[in-house]
Amino acid sequence: MAKQKTIFFCQNCGAQASKWIGRCPACGEWNTYVEEVIKKETGKNRSPVSGDDGRIQQPVKISEIEFDHEKRIDTQNSELNRVLGGGLVSGSVVLVGGEPGIGKSTLLLQIALSLQSMKVLYVTGEESKQQIKLRADRIGVDNDSCYILAETNTQQVFQHLEKLQPGLVIIDSIQTLHTDILESSAGSISQIRECAAEFHKYAKITGVPVILIGHITKEGNLAGPKVLEHMVDTVLQFEGERNYGYRILRSAKNRFGSTAELGIFEMHNNGLREIIDPSEILLTHRENELSGIAISAMIEGMRPMLIETQALVSSATYGTPLRSSTGFDSRRLNMLLAVLEKRSGFKLGAKDVFLNIAGGLRVDDPAIDLAVICAVLSSNEDIPIAKNNCFAAEVGLSGEIRSVNRIEQRIAEAEKLGLENIFISQYNSKGIDSKKFRINITPVQRVEDVFSKIFG
Repeated sequence: MAKQKTIFFCQNCGAQASKWIGRCPACGEWNTYVEEVIKKETGKNRSPVSGDDGRIQQPVKISEIEFDHEKRIDTQNSELNRVLGGGLVSGSVVLVGGEPGIGKSTLLLQIALSLQSMKVLYVTGEESKQQIKLRADRIGVDNDSCYILAETNTQQVFQHLEKLQPGLVIIDSIQTLHTDILESSAGSISQIRECAAEFHKYAKITGVPVILIGHITKEGNLAGPKVLEHMVDTVLQFEGERNYGYRILRSAKNRFGSTAELGIFEMHNNGLREIIDPSEILLTHRENELSGIAISAMIEGMRPMLIETQALVSSATYGTPLRSSTGFDSRRLNMLLAVLEKRSGFKLGAKDVFLNIAGGLRVDDPAIDLAVICAVLSSNEDIPIAKNNCFAAEVGLSGEIRSVNRIEQRIAEAEKLGLENIFISQYNSKGIDSKKFRINITPVQRVEDVFSKIFG
């Protein structure tokens, strides 16, 4: 029996070492090296990638390279197409990550079932064929060109790919696959890297796009070596709150499009539904005007949307005031409260302040600062803000109202949803042609100006 060979891998960056090292010399992280059993690749067990004839590539002048615009495959899902930059590129490798149960498998099974014009191979290593069939029945779409393969060995998968010749391959998930080239267990760093490299090579040689589903760690990062994200062409993050039905698909890396786009879905019993106009979903259609609620025009990715900011201010019961925020940076909330106390004279130091972004969204756009301040003041004074008002401005440390980018898109979104008045920074109003908007645009310079205009 041949002696087993072991090697140490860094769990963070994938660097190799012949012995255990306390600190990785490549990425600088401590205690990330783990030992794995490996076996060097031989001619017998090389993965049978279609079209791999072993020829050595020759250097070519850049002027001699023929280039056609990349062919994109319509996924029949407008939100996914938006995030990908127009559709799947032939020969691309897409990595989709997200928490367990967030809807990754459901989304990609919907894509596989909706592509009626091409063969799709859905390789599952986590579920049986019967479980996939149950989910497909729940989605309610029938497709005779969608094939399901329950297999975890990549050599077997490539043999089926050779026979089937599909137009799209979906792997669920990359952590469950293993290759005979290595003796380490499935899910180890070396196995993940080798399996991903095999499918990357297959996609580039055959021109068939491959979508990989990846697990994430408790810190929210994709499980496996960091080199996995470098190997693929596109990295998508599927995220959302379990208590809400909304899901957001973000692009963390995209070699064929923008990383500023995002797609919004809503989870139902029969699968994920695309949210074409998220503003109508994120706004509460209330009959009575309530205090502590302000509407903000934000930009998420490349698309404008209106969200509802809710605040509650009450007297501190136990002496030490509480500061709590959901969907908004708590440190930024503390900063805005300090601005109100220091610059505008509102005494909030002895009061509890709770802030919530409706819909379960996580917002990083500084343009909602003004809406946060107005919601806090509305709750503190117990005076409701008219529901036809909207806010889009950043608040500085000196209490001034600062300008934000792409203000015209924000104004157009507020006008489209029937709002009558939007408060923006005075510095934003200089380059805007207000005649082309029916909505009333109110420029403000300081927090006190906003307070006087809203609350009198």
